[in-house]
Amino acid sequence: MTSSTCRALAICCLLSVTSTPRADLPDLVDKIRPSIVAIGTYKKTQSPPFVFRGTGFVFGDGNQVATNAHVLPNTSGPDDPVLAVLIRSKGSEGTLRLAKIVQRIQERDLAVVRIDGPPLPALKLGDSTAVREGQSIAFTGFPIGGALGYSPVTHRGIVSAITPIGIPGGNASQLNPQLIQQLKRGAFDIFQLDATAYPGNSGSPVYEIESGTVIGVINMVFIKGSKEAAITSPSGITYAIPADHLK
Repeated sequence: MTSSTCRALAICCLLSVTSTPRADLPDLVDKIRPSIVAIGTYKKTQSPPFVFRGTGFVFGDGNQVATNAHVLPNTSGPDDPVLAVLIRSKGSEGTLRLAKIVQRIQERDLAVVRIDGPPLPALKLGDSTAVREGQSIAFTGFPIGGALGYSPVTHRGIVSAITPIGIPGGNASQLNPQLIQQLKRGAFDIFQLDATAYPGNSGSPVYEIESGTVIGVINMVFIKGSKEAAITSPSGITYAIPADHLK
């Protein structure tokens, strides 16, 4: 055996020992899906009884669910539908659990609700301050809600920019006094993603493909024209609130 062959073998052995294996995305999605829930309202006498409002994901102790503040209903009268979470597992049509709002922060468009029953698999919150532009990400949720059935759908992309912004608006017509006041109170960093999300993805967790840790929460897409264009002509520009705000 020549000396050059020995050196080549030594390098190969060194690489096999020191390289860190990357998580396989299909395996990662299998772990993420049980933590993804559909958030809506329930009333037995309405049709349909469950009305979908957005996506949520389980974190913390397994009974905490994170979502967007704008996903939750504003009314809570005795005759109003109650807040509920639809849990879908493989081979089942899903089960409903009642939920209650723990906290809702409009300025960051984040909310936490608590669900009844046994805990679900919880996703881990990562350090969103370590996120870098160009980083690969994925997110899982319910695009277009019940129109596609309540089966979690995964999309992938990259963090295209980290930019200071208020609550992102799709176009100038979405500027309103509330948004202007938010901008006056001070902007905060938000992730702009090169990835396509749809109505229904609000509240979806954005996670690192390497580890599965959550680094953000989908909250809005850039809209070209009317709201219908978000479905017919998606811009491919999506915004997410950094997960550190949940902590």
